[in-house]
Parts: sequence; C-alpha cells; structure tokens
Amino acid sequence: MDWRLGALRSRIPPSPGAEVVIAGDWAPIRDFADIIDSDAEAVYGDLLPRLREADLRIVNLECPLADCGSPMVKSGTVLRGNPGHIRGLTAVPFEAAALGNNHVFDYGVAAFEQTCDLLAAHRIRHLGAGLSAKAAWKPLVMDIRGLRIGIVNFSEGEDLTAARADRPGVAGWEIERVAAIITELRPLVDGLIAICHGGLEYIPFPPPYVAEALQRVAAAGADLVIGHHPHVPQGVAIHGGVPICYSLGNFVFFQPTDLLYRKIGYLVKARFTSRGLAGLNIVPYEILNPGLALLTGRKHHWFLKQLAALSAPLADFDRLTRAWHGFLDYCGQDGLSAEVGGILRQLEQDPAKGAAMLRNRLTTRQHRHHWLDMLTRLMAGQLNTGPKWARSWAETYFTCKSWPF
Repeated sequence: MDWRLGALRSRIPPSPGAEVVIAGDWAPIRDFADIIDSDAEAVYGDLLPRLREADLRIVNLECPLADCGSPMVKSGTVLRGNPGHIRGLTAVPFEAAALGNNHVFDYGVAAFEQTCDLLAAHRIRHLGAGLSAKAAWKPLVMDIRGLRIGIVNFSEGEDLTAARADRPGVAGWEIERVAAIITELRPLVDGLIAICHGGLEYIPFPPPYVAEALQRVAAAGADLVIGHHPHVPQGVAIHGGVPICYSLGNFVFFQPTDLLYRKIGYLVKARFTSRGLAGLNIVPYEILNPGLALLTGRKHHWFLKQLAALSAPLADFDRLTRAWHGFLDYCGQDGLSAEVGGILRQLEQDPAKGAAMLRNRLTTRQHRHHWLDMLTRLMAGQLNTGPKWARSWAETYFTCKSWPF
C-alpha cells in the first residue's frame, strides 16, 4: 500500500478492466430514515459521484426492508427499514447486496422474503442468506464489462441465525466451507471477492480468530477480502498478495454517538482485469447528520495516516495477538464485570432478552473469544501486561470525540 495515496498497485496492467466499489453497513434507520424517504440521493452527499463512476457496486444491507413480521428476541438492537427505502439503493444504484449479517432476519422469515422479492423487483442481486443452507451459501457471479466477478458472502451467524438444510438463515462461520466454495469458483471467474461480516464491535484491531479465518479465505484463492460489522474502520493487511480490509466501518448507518471512529469509514474501489486484481483505492468519508461527506484536506491525510498505523501490526500475527491483549487490558476486569452484571440485571427485568444476551455471549465467536481470553488472562495474572501502544489505541477508539486539529 502507498498510504500517502491510500492506494495499492499490482503488477497487473489496470486496463482494460472494470471498477468495483464495495461499501459497508447500510440501514435506513434513525436520522437517515427520513432523509432516504424524502431525498434518497442526499444521504450520500459528495460521495455519490464516486459511487456512480464504478462499474459494479456492492453493499451490505444490514436490515430487512419490509412492512411485515415481528421483531425477534435477540441480544442486540432490532433493525428494519420500510419497502420505500429501496430508493436508497436504486438511487446509486447498487447492483448487489450482501445479506450475510446479524440483522437481516430481525423481523423474521416473512420480512426477509419480502426484502428478497423487493431486491429482485429492482434488479439488485443478493447473496449470503436464504431460505435454506443451499440458497444462503450460493455465490454470486456478476458479468461486467466482459469480466466475470465472483462474490462470496458469509458471517458469524450471530443469534443462531446460521442457515441449515431445512432452516432459513445466513451463511455462517464455516471457514473450510468458504474456502472450498472459493476454490471451486476460482477457475470460473476473472476476479473473486470474499465479504465477511464478523468480529468484535468498536475495537481498533481484529481479534486473532478473525485474522486466521480471513487469511485462510485469502489463501483459498480470493483476490480481495472485505470485512464489516465492527462499525469502526480497521486496517488493511496484504496476505500472500491478497488485500484484506478487516473493517470498512459504518456506511449509511447512523449511530447516535459523538465518538469519532464510529463516524468515519471508507469505501474500497477495486480494479479488476482478466488477470485478477489490478489495483485498489481507499475512499474515506465521515458520517454527518445530513448524510455522508468525503474526507478532504487535513482530514483525508489524517485518516490515511491513522489507517496506515492500524495496518502495521496486521502483517505479524504475534503483534496482532498483542494488540488483542491491549484491548483486553483496556476492557479489564471492571469492564467484564459490568457486562456480566448488565446481563444478570436484564435476566431479572426481561428474562427473554437477558437469555438472548447470555446465549449470544456463549455461542457467538466474537463474544466467546472475548470472554474466554479475558478470563484466561485474569486467571493467569496476565491482565495489564499487554503493550501500551495497543491499549492506547483501544482507549482512543472508545473515547475520542473530535478531530485532533
């Protein structure tokens, strides 16, 4: 990566080819719901021309767009847009929607089916979730400018939403299955993108289990690996020549917070030719109440400098593990106690919600790794022994509320 430009160049000539833009979490919720209802283009701000100049646009649709169904009992927030919000996708337009995430079944199977029918009616292809495991795991192949671009989408299957043979759901955390699909698809396409929705929210570095998984996906034959779900930007690693963007951060996903890192993110613009990935550009933006805005000037320079620093530890697995330990140090015994205490109180006040929260901590990899690693280090007297630089990054992500200039 040339971090002065936020660009990666390969030895493959960039032309002729096709440009693909991949965006992170999209949900017409909170402050953005009315904006998309009244003027769908406005929510993208000056990012819209950057989106439109691509040949293929892919987004993570983070909730159903439906007017039916009932909210499921789950650990986190339950999200839904209305069918009219489809204009927010067609205004760009996005041609493909990744549905392998932890919110697409928030209002049940009927709302999911309505969403899929709505996407199909507007010629938006989708993948990563389905009414059966076969449907959920089916990759997507898009023909664009004479090239065939393959896309694979999977997620952690949080809240036990992973699809089974006879049960609707998402393509879950079965890394060897992902690798096998990629290996089979590889000779049939010119470019191959793997999109993962997983990892622990709001932290600066991916947990080691995510890095292991996405490196395996890269080694299986993907040209580009994209991650989202943490709702904050994380760095880029090059593994065996394959870029892994661990988290793009929020996109059209408004969170009522003044924490800076939850208000910034980036698009990935990838150039493909018949020989594979020929280049990649990072396009950073901020999330404001009226909509998105490209980062320019000092903000743009600062963002790329920060992303370069976040990317440096990702090249060495031992250093990445130490970064994880720094987060555990920041969270600390008090943080774990507060989380457990909150779940216990919820069990008393709302048993179903409390049970969903506890079950999620036990069954979802992000929380299980967090708790087990924290408890193990606490038992061994190893808390507060991680590197100070990693703990400092964690503190910054959870406390910084303004640009540093």
